[in-house]
Amino acid sequence: MNDSENKRDRASSAMAGPGPKMRGYFGIGVEGISKPMNLGAVLRTAHAFNASFAFAIKAEFDVPTVLASDTSAAFNSLPVQLYDDVESFTLPLGCRLIGIEITEDAVDLPSFTHPVAAAYVLGAEQDSLSPALQERCDFIVKIPTKFCVNLAVAGAIVMYDRMISLGRFAERPVRVGGPQAVQQKKHRHGLPIWKKNRLKSLGNPE
Repeated sequence: MNDSENKRDRASSAMAGPGPKMRGYFGIGVEGISKPMNLGAVLRTAHAFNASFAFAIKAEFDVPTVLASDTSAAFNSLPVQLYDDVESFTLPLGCRLIGIEITEDAVDLPSFTHPVAAAYVLGAEQDSLSPALQERCDFIVKIPTKFCVNLAVAGAIVMYDRMISLGRFAERPVRVGGPQAVQQKKHRHGLPIWKKNRLKSLGNPE
């Protein structure tokens, strides 16, 4: 991606607005990621979905390489915490940790109720979340696909699911298509209805 594309991308991000309104807050992070460009893609998507913070545990973090895919420069807009190991990893008080992993007892994402305050963590590209980190998770959730998807795609799916679950959107209609706008009756100027009725009863219509 060249400089002009980077500038155009940043400009469009700046004009996109404050992002979807959701109850609570959330953060998203990765463990043991080895490709900084994948981390950049996760950060850019987190920025787009209005995440409150992001983090990386034992991850390769090379700023120029991260910025090659994170053209929105997310760490200028949200806190990005780097941790050397699972033991030093911390979360805000009351924030629930959700691991995105395929395990036998993992909850299917479409059946999962998202906590209002949550942090989601994804494993490395060709590895699972470490047992130590899984032990710290309040929930383990899986995306029900035929095979594993790209790390950044998995993060986007989880954030989208949170947005449609907790976001303030009109309900989906039963029929195909979007919600229909309520038709407002055209306002008619004149006397109040009660006064018109009173005048009619007195034989003096308007």
